[in-house]
Amino acid sequence: PSGNLGRSSLWRNETQRSADKRETFILSVDVGTTSIRCHVYDKSASIRGSCSAKVSLLYPQPGWVEIDPEDLWKGFVTVVKGAVQDSGLQMCQMESLGISTQRATFITWDRNTGKPFHNFITWQDLRAAELVRSWNRSCTMKTVHGVMKMLHFLTRQKRFLAASLVVFTTQHVSLRLVWALNNIPQAVEDDSCYFGTIDTWLLYKLTKGLVHATDYSNASATAIFDSYQMCWSGFLCSLLSIPLSILPSVQNTSHKFGTCDPSIFGVPIPVMSVMADQQAAMFGECCFDIGDVKITMGTGTFMNINTGNKPHTSIAGLYPLVGWKIGADVVYLAEGNAAGTGAAIKWAQDLELFSDVKETGAIATSVEDSDGVYFVPSFSGLQAPLNDPKACASFMGLKPSTTKRHLVRAILESIAFRNKQLFDIMLRETRIPITKIRADGGVCTNNFIMQLTADLLGRKIERPSHFDMSCLGAAFVAGLGTGKELATFESKADWDKDGRYRGVLQSWERALQRSMHWYSQP
Repeated sequence: PSGNLGRSSLWRNETQRSADKRETFILSVDVGTTSIRCHVYDKSASIRGSCSAKVSLLYPQPGWVEIDPEDLWKGFVTVVKGAVQDSGLQMCQMESLGISTQRATFITWDRNTGKPFHNFITWQDLRAAELVRSWNRSCTMKTVHGVMKMLHFLTRQKRFLAASLVVFTTQHVSLRLVWALNNIPQAVEDDSCYFGTIDTWLLYKLTKGLVHATDYSNASATAIFDSYQMCWSGFLCSLLSIPLSILPSVQNTSHKFGTCDPSIFGVPIPVMSVMADQQAAMFGECCFDIGDVKITMGTGTFMNINTGNKPHTSIAGLYPLVGWKIGADVVYLAEGNAAGTGAAIKWAQDLELFSDVKETGAIATSVEDSDGVYFVPSFSGLQAPLNDPKACASFMGLKPSTTKRHLVRAILESIAFRNKQLFDIMLRETRIPITKIRADGGVCTNNFIMQLTADLLGRKIERPSHFDMSCLGAAFVAGLGTGKELATFESKADWDKDGRYRGVLQSWERALQRSMHWYSQP
């Protein structure tokens, strides 16, 4: 009997292994600012294996922030292999690969040799700050603004009014790319230069130089793409002397971009989706309907609303983005962001206001209020709707009775207050009824911030059962048509209707006004 039992057990194990070999899975990689993460998903969107690696940021000069392209490539390959190994599966079971990446970080390289001309210049990099100042003050920009105002007067099209208010920033690819091209004039003259954001570079490497492409979500975040015409902006590229020949082709978000060369992972794996991280998170949170809102709270806060099949034209600083293009269907988003969300919490931790981030919610609720103390989280200026790059971070209302607990509460409150500002301008500008709100990112694990945000917005906010939504979104798109189930969300906190924070919010807004234009003062 024991022998029969052993043979039966062996047969079951062999059957399970055979079933596993027949089953296929989806790889998804998210390349963030500080880490690269890869998950292996099964058809029910459950994670079967994971691996992550650190992204090392380089600071060769003050204000410069770079990433070594070879280090990034090695990290990418490492996490893919590590995730498959962690899953206990075989690489041949990987049906497709989806890629999500940070936006507006780019590189240029020699199209003949594949050798980079420089490191990745990240979205945080400030080397083009002087170019930005020069262009924004130039007669050319004044002329452009004047022409756009005239076109708005003649056509009454809001997009021309928005264009009359546009200014360059260092976060845009545009002038950082101009800086890079100015430093490789021979390559530009010889037409031997390729440009690409991280996704484009990875596709080029994965296909051994066969593919030079990006998708609409990544292209729309560069500020040299026309989201209305769905193509690279000939006007902007001509204005900035950026050759159109260096730019990648733009493909649908759900598209067979190419196949990984078998020498990399041992088998040819098709790359079936490429997405920008915030748009991928929006897709991962299943915000498919007009009026769906996604709030990502990480290093910064990104609030996106689904505006349907038309781009939103903003005059208050919301950014029109292509969410994704699948087949003939295009979904647009409007985005507002607040820099410094996670950075403010990390700063407070470095000052030893607390030791463990997980304690902050309890610390905030241990006092009745912030004792009249207000924090302005503007380490990188203030974004929409105030759009003041010269604002300073500040505490106001400090007094002898102020304790560390009051300071911690004021910091957490400020994050929720900025969420309220972004939400209000989104409602006011888009005039789209909100259908649902979902949150992700590391900061959304803080119950105090989540509850206060729900109170201020007067809405229920849902958060996912796990928080790596960018990876999940890219996996969903890569696995379209495979019968994958959608993610599950847990409902988070109803809202308080008594309006007790109205006065506190007004006082915080006064503190905000006093912090504005600080660095422009003599």
